[in-house]
Amino acid sequence: MSSAVPRHPLATQAAEHLLARVRAGEWPLGHKLPGETTLAAQLGVGRSTLREAIRELAGKGVLDSRQGAGVFVTALDVPEEWDAVLRRASIVSVLEARIAIEAEAAALAAQRRTPADLRAVRRALAARLTSDEFVRADTEFHRAVLAAAHNDVLIELFDSFVPRIHRAMTELLRARPLVSPEEDQTAHRALADAIADRDPVAAAARSRAHLTAFKEAFS
Repeated sequence: MSSAVPRHPLATQAAEHLLARVRAGEWPLGHKLPGETTLAAQLGVGRSTLREAIRELAGKGVLDSRQGAGVFVTALDVPEEWDAVLRRASIVSVLEARIAIEAEAAALAAQRRTPADLRAVRRALAARLTSDEFVRADTEFHRAVLAAAHNDVLIELFDSFVPRIHRAMTELLRARPLVSPEEDQTAHRALADAIADRDPVAAAARSRAHLTAFKEAFS
């Protein structure tokens, strides 16, 4: 039997103790935990405190409490926070993820865009030439394309990348300014045109080509 946990703060300590046992492999993935009475006695806590500890780990995706069935292990550790993953990720990794997301989004935008979406893409395209904040203007163009795809999950993923991308682009452009801003604008215009023409194959290809060239600048 495991030793009792310290009593302050009790539910948090109980949750940490349960998590340690999951990490140690005492309960494999998908395994059902012992009953409430047994587990509470092992931890040296009351059943209400145990329930609170289980709720805490359920909220982190480690446990799943199923009505009438029991508590089951759904992950072997607490998933790392998404922001921490992005902070640690290399810019090349982030760009590879952007290629996967934005190429598909461009194809969807070509299929789903409305006249209002297309106007927003065109406005953002023009702003890339006139804005004093090029990185922000470039990001707004790509976000306008994402918005035209009408997929909330893709938008959320893109928005989570934005701070990392802003820092990387600012650093890159400071060290290596665009050799040909005209060619860069032409590449973005070609993407906008493919969306306007409702050509998903061309839109995906142009999005992928532009971002792949950008990725190679970091390689």
